[in-house]
Amino acid sequence: MRTRNRLVAAGVALLLSLPAAAQEPVRLFAAGSLRAVMSEIGQAYAKSGGGPVQGEFGPSGLLRDRLAKGERADVFASANMEHPASLAAAGRAGPVTAFARNRLCALVAPGLAVTTDTLLDRMLDPGVKLGISTPKADPSGDYAFELFAKAEAQRAGARAVLEAKAQKLTGGPDSPPPPKDRSVYGMLVAERKADIFLTYCTNAKAARDENPALAIIAVPASLAVGANYGLTVLADAKPAATQFAQFVLSADGQRILARHGFDAP
Repeated sequence: MRTRNRLVAAGVALLLSLPAAAQEPVRLFAAGSLRAVMSEIGQAYAKSGGGPVQGEFGPSGLLRDRLAKGERADVFASANMEHPASLAAAGRAGPVTAFARNRLCALVAPGLAVTTDTLLDRMLDPGVKLGISTPKADPSGDYAFELFAKAEAQRAGARAVLEAKAQKLTGGPDSPPPPKDRSVYGMLVAERKADIFLTYCTNAKAARDENPALAIIAVPASLAVGANYGLTVLADAKPAATQFAQFVLSADGQRILARHGFDAP
């Protein structure tokens, strides 16, 4: 028994002494809106000695479906709390922690006159093309539908009009893959596939950084919708998965999230 314990201890010491490059990476499934910030957090985690992180990004609902069907990952970072909570309820993941918060903004094409006060009028205008992500598959689309429901309280019939005219341009199972080197939202608005696109404020900022001709319009307080992002460690995850999740929640991880425009949960 003593010999076996010495061998186990020696194996653990060897594992801990391996360089980060030799360690098996933590596999992260994360919302597409987290691509830039989670990539930076993964790099910071690796530099701190935590080992490599391999990220896969996409609509949270589609990632949740893949995990529910048995695909393996270590950490899931969703743009809502519901998708990771459903995995936890099914025994596929551990407790869910809110780690960041986002908001909806309107990304507007050049030359279209829109203000916060006139946003609802412009979205209802039959001559204005309104774009959103795909509800159910992408929480951003669900948040847009929440905004439409709030609009009903201000103007009778607004919800039905907005739901009917909103074009689901990205985030769905049959949507074209987003470009790797451009903001899909900025591209869609610049190409006038949509005159107004409702997306996360962080996405809108990234799109305008690429194309300063685009405008970002704040949603009025009466229509505002916030997004809580949820983090969970999957069942049977690598031991390093919990360490990485803790790094996301740490002061260092939260500083990186704030620098990318995310609010504290």
